[in-house]
Amino acid sequence: MSAARDALPALCGLTHAELTWRQHEDGEPAPHSTAFDDVYFSRHDGRAESEHVFIAANDLPRRFRDWRASRPFVIAETGFGTGLNMLCAWACFDAHAPPQARLHLVSTEKFPLRRDDLARALSAWPDLAPRAAPLIAQWPEAVAGVHRLWLDHRVTLDLHFGDASQRLALLDGQVDAWFLDGFAPAKNPEMWQAALFEAMAARSRPGATLATFTCAGIVKRGLAAAGFHWRKVPGFGRKREMLAGEIATPPEDGRRRHTPWFVPPAAAPARHVAVIGAGIAGASTAAALARRGVTVTLIDREGPGSGGSGNAQGALYVKLAADTNDQSRVYLAGLLCSRRWLAMLDPQGELWQPCGVLQLATSDKEQRRQTRFLAHHPLPESVVRGVSPTTASRLAGTPIDHPGLDYPQAGWVRPAALCARLAAQPGIRIRRGEVVALQRNAAAWSLTLADGERLGADQVVIATAARANRFAHSATLPLQPVRGQISQLPLPPGAPSLGRVICAGGYVSPPLHGVLTFGATFAPREGDSELRDADHAANLAELEATLPALVAALREAGAKLDPEQLQGRAAVRAASPDKSPYAGPLPDAAAWQADYACLAKDASRVPALPGRHHTGLWVSAAHGSRGLASAPLCAELLASRICDEPLPLEQPLVDHLHPGRRLIRDLIQGKPPARGVGNSA
Repeated sequence: MSAARDALPALCGLTHAELTWRQHEDGEPAPHSTAFDDVYFSRHDGRAESEHVFIAANDLPRRFRDWRASRPFVIAETGFGTGLNMLCAWACFDAHAPPQARLHLVSTEKFPLRRDDLARALSAWPDLAPRAAPLIAQWPEAVAGVHRLWLDHRVTLDLHFGDASQRLALLDGQVDAWFLDGFAPAKNPEMWQAALFEAMAARSRPGATLATFTCAGIVKRGLAAAGFHWRKVPGFGRKREMLAGEIATPPEDGRRRHTPWFVPPAAAPARHVAVIGAGIAGASTAAALARRGVTVTLIDREGPGSGGSGNAQGALYVKLAADTNDQSRVYLAGLLCSRRWLAMLDPQGELWQPCGVLQLATSDKEQRRQTRFLAHHPLPESVVRGVSPTTASRLAGTPIDHPGLDYPQAGWVRPAALCARLAAQPGIRIRRGEVVALQRNAAAWSLTLADGERLGADQVVIATAARANRFAHSATLPLQPVRGQISQLPLPPGAPSLGRVICAGGYVSPPLHGVLTFGATFAPREGDSELRDADHAANLAELEATLPALVAALREAGAKLDPEQLQGRAAVRAASPDKSPYAGPLPDAAAWQADYACLAKDASRVPALPGRHHTGLWVSAAHGSRGLASAPLCAELLASRICDEPLPLEQPLVDHLHPGRRLIRDLIQGKPPARGVGNSA
């Protein structure tokens, strides 16, 4: 693959599909693409065509019936359109697959439909309504990138919004069956190019099959050149022929040729996984694994929702860089993922509220930064938009003197309650205790607790924030403790409220149960959690500097704005040196230092050695103050990798989160490896 095709696309919104509704042969209107002058499904019988072309030609009823693997069966599609093909595949899976089987769907789409158009198109098949409902409910914003949807407890859908060739070149995962769809080659020649077939081949498992409605020469030549064997088979209806085929031996995936240390470890048994740490990182990982049928032991010294995840209320927010970088890509993907995940997990809104977040520009420097951000990121206003002080005041419900960025998809969450809900999912056993040692035996891990008890597990996930590098295997993981204290103010009757979470130097959320939560202080390299009146005073000063009208109204209502009378909570979070989380397999630091020592002399001399990792040992840490936006997505990443399924992020972003990234940087720069235990003290 060329570097141009592997490059991440712009972080931007996409153009929605423009439709006309033309009369169907049975009298019902059907969607027609204005841009491509083509139909989304056959006017004769779109569903029957999908089942003939894609379901039958890929032999899915038999393959589903015989599926016994612990990993999911993976179908990938070029051109999601109305989703009809994927819903038909799901229906076939439910009809034929054994109860323990799982299905993972991947589909690309450059021009996503609007939600209302999607619902209207799928209404043509009332019997598909139960399957269409979660798709429509979770339908993502038209933003380039990967959007994970949880259709039911056995079926996951990853929508890759953007150009099909580009999206598949970035896919981190392997495919069992291909639906080669999209508008006809004559009407959509941009898609049907060699790059598409090459990307399909590189993402295929041995023996992966394909089916497509077209027999165009460019398709036959492209498939053959990429290594697929195709044959003509009877088409549907008036179309005499179509193509089906397979690829026996896919080409080697060379994307990590220049970064072999990021080659993921081979899949290993994961019947029982121990997750150490029951904050938002550990609890969301445990829930993601349990949803996949993995037995999980969730271990924590104090129980779910303690430590940095123990606050009664926290902000679901991001702060994106003015110039696009990988960190911003991860956090925006995480924010949108958390929004869908929370809506799926808690549709009643008991644990969260998507009230929106206002990020105020309280200085000229921040105003310039936000202006540059908006110029560089043409995202939908439903995701982020610039607002004037007048609009900010209306949204917040209190006078505001500054412009800012409004994130309508963001809001606030009850972290402690959320962790408790996650830990109560079926398949998760909670164990109170502290893990003091990890040891790998022949085929499993042994965990020693402080009371001397030993537990066994196939694999282990470390999710203990600033303490994640306390084990010998993780000692070189650079982590910095960050102390933060929030303040809580019980509100008197008649006190003003807020309509948005407000962020500037700190944050303040709309009241929960009559209590206003604001803060938080930021004290790097401090590890104690005792409350300090001085920190309450600092939080009050920040609140008044950001929202003076609100503080004045609170005083008038009789609120006790005295640092010595405030309630609150202090906790220690963890940060990485580059402020991005760690999510992935733990490298064998000694092996990396030996295998890649030559990088210190010449960084261009990359040994052809895949990175060696501690078998079955993973980490999710360094989520800092934005863990509500990053931890659930990282949980899906880890669970997907452990269970050998496609990942919910593009491959370069998966590598960006790799726990070994600092090891390589230090090797190249000739620095000694970090000793994480000292860093986290």
